[in-house]
Amino acid sequence: MQQEFKHGNKRMPVVDVLIPAFNEENSVGLVVRDIPDFVRNIIVVNNNSNDSTVKVARAAGAIVLDEPKRGYGKACLTGMEYIGQQETQPDILVFLDADYSDFPEQMEDVILPITERGFDMVIGSRAKGEKEVGSMTFPQIFGNWLATSLMKMIYKTDYSDLGPFRAVKWEKLKSLGMVDENYGWTIEMQIKAAKAGWKTTEVAVDYRKRIGVSKVSGTVKGVFGAGYKILWTIWKYW
Repeated sequence: MQQEFKHGNKRMPVVDVLIPAFNEENSVGLVVRDIPDFVRNIIVVNNNSNDSTVKVARAAGAIVLDEPKRGYGKACLTGMEYIGQQETQPDILVFLDADYSDFPEQMEDVILPITERGFDMVIGSRAKGEKEVGSMTFPQIFGNWLATSLMKMIYKTDYSDLGPFRAVKWEKLKSLGMVDENYGWTIEMQIKAAKAGWKTTEVAVDYRKRIGVSKVSGTVKGVFGAGYKILWTIWKYW
């Protein structure tokens, strides 16, 4: 049962969490169980896994959806479509990875700039937090630096990370018209938010070694695919 979270005398808005998952049977349960009690719905989108991801996520208490077409963004779009069909929609949607590299218990810190200071989106910045040695590969660190530097020059943003751990006002997110189905999802959101004049900020979040092998940084194909898509997305919306 959802417990009402209060900060001072203010009631926390309705918060849902969306977790794309592909072959994360060893970690998704840990992620779901560490999510704070003030969250209403935890939605795991099974992205064509061939392990026990679905069983583990359901056992941990998540709502599990199936999206057979592979792609991080595709899984996110499927989750958003489900949320949009609910009678009572959330005020805030939080995105988390299923690999247990983030710390779900830091969610309150990520949400507070929205609830207390009226921000539209908050990025959990791994660049500003404490990182376990080896938790981010050189291609990840360089790719984040390059992407955020290009966005700063072109779109006048001040991002330090493309971190997947983020909180967004639901109504604002719906207005963006998100379309990317794979590696460009996070940067598309940040670019479109900048172009729309959103009030955004970052919060330092900690980061640890993921459980299992990364589908992006763990393979040569993933590294080059993500790098190409990120640069292409920056150019596309310029």
